[in-house]
Amino acid sequence: MSKLQDFMISRTRARMMELFFRQPDEMFYVREITRATKEEINAVRRELGRMTGYGLLLSERRGNRLYYRLNKAYTYYPELLQMVAKSIGLGAKIRKLRRKLGSVEFVVFSTKFVRGQRPLQDEVDILVIGDVVLPELQALVKEQEEELGREIKFAVFDNGEFTFRKNRRDPFMMDILYGSRVMVIGSEEEFVERQRAGF
Repeated sequence: MSKLQDFMISRTRARMMELFFRQPDEMFYVREITRATKEEINAVRRELGRMTGYGLLLSERRGNRLYYRLNKAYTYYPELLQMVAKSIGLGAKIRKLRRKLGSVEFVVFSTKFVRGQRPLQDEVDILVIGDVVLPELQALVKEQEEELGREIKFAVFDNGEFTFRKNRRDPFMMDILYGSRVMVIGSEEEFVERQRAGF
């Protein structure tokens, strides 16, 4: 299975990316980063210099500490967010255990979920389409819920129900189809083609 480190020059940078993108609204100082990533402090400082240098991270001094946070205006922020979502946490588990989950055609995370934000009452965090082994999926979701400390709202549809709801322009389905999303399984092109084919 592909990992985030496959696309990174160093293991330290990959672990730091995971830390920052797992909590994209948080700020961290050097010792926190070192503890969380289990990397040497000099390697962490070197990567912080590089990541702030090309604009992915911003730094801010508070008291006698220098804090770092993600720069959400960074040119490749959305693409990196998608890469990390597929490489860590629930995204990685779903991809790794895909066969145990049945015949899964699409797994879609809402961008809010990936950014660590809670959904509104009528929104879902995750949409799964296919012939799904529900107990297996529920077990993975429950693990992630315990880690996050909150309920994860997800919806599962087989292909027939997905197509039916789409063709009926079901408001719930329209919100998902037209909302901001991260494709964990399945291609964006196929997802869009299916959407167009339904109208």
